[in-house]
Amino acid sequence: MIYGVVGFKTHAKMMLILRRESGEIVRYAHLGTGNYHAGNAKLYTDYSLLTSDEALCEDVSKLFSQLIGMGKTLRMKKLLHAPFTLKKGILDMIARETQFASDGQPAHIMAKINSLTDPKIIRALYKASQCGVKIDLVVRGMCCLRPGVPGVSHNIQVRSIIGRFLEHSRIYYFYNGGEEQLYLSSADLMERNLDKRVETCFPIEGKRLILRVKKELETYLTDNTQSWILQPDGRYVRHTPSGNQHHRSAQATLLEKLTSLTPVR
Repeated sequence: MIYGVVGFKTHAKMMLILRRESGEIVRYAHLGTGNYHAGNAKLYTDYSLLTSDEALCEDVSKLFSQLIGMGKTLRMKKLLHAPFTLKKGILDMIARETQFASDGQPAHIMAKINSLTDPKIIRALYKASQCGVKIDLVVRGMCCLRPGVPGVSHNIQVRSIIGRFLEHSRIYYFYNGGEEQLYLSSADLMERNLDKRVETCFPIEGKRLILRVKKELETYLTDNTQSWILQPDGRYVRHTPSGNQHHRSAQATLLEKLTSLTPVR
């Protein structure tokens, strides 16, 4: 039993499993965006990753060692973790998209989170918008960023999805000059998560997995029945289909896909 670091809530969701296979010890890591709770699993939408990737397993092992030993920060290979590297990592990836846009190249950021309140992240997104980065955000709860303000956030759209299930997954997508990067995380973009908690942010690798999560994220961006669009003045306006538009519900679409989903290998 590990109690964590005094003064920092451990909000990361991770497991490290050691298994003997053919006489050798093999490590598996499980990382998630939501709690290990049976009740939540029935009501929340979350993502999780079960992997035997050696670098990720080593990173998870280091993070557990750090929580046990409370020693110096250990260098990770793939994992971003708060309160040490996560905030800087997100800011660096936003800055990279900003530079791509400034150079006249395509640039795109998508994120799905519960809350967005961190001032540094918000300022970085404003700058990215001003330089031409297209930014699509799905923020279920608190959002201190004002989208659609001319000359400030005109390239940013924010929507909240309110449906049968509580939207809880945290996804961060960066176009990265065509070399797409996608991360899942236990952390929202709040000061309490990025500066005062132990959090994890882990990469999804392999084109098929990236494409799957990206497509599901884009499904939320086309929802026109359960989405509320944040206006520049802070009001939310419900998105409703007009004319001959089909009703599109992200949660209903993903439920339908779930019944016929083939595991990705």
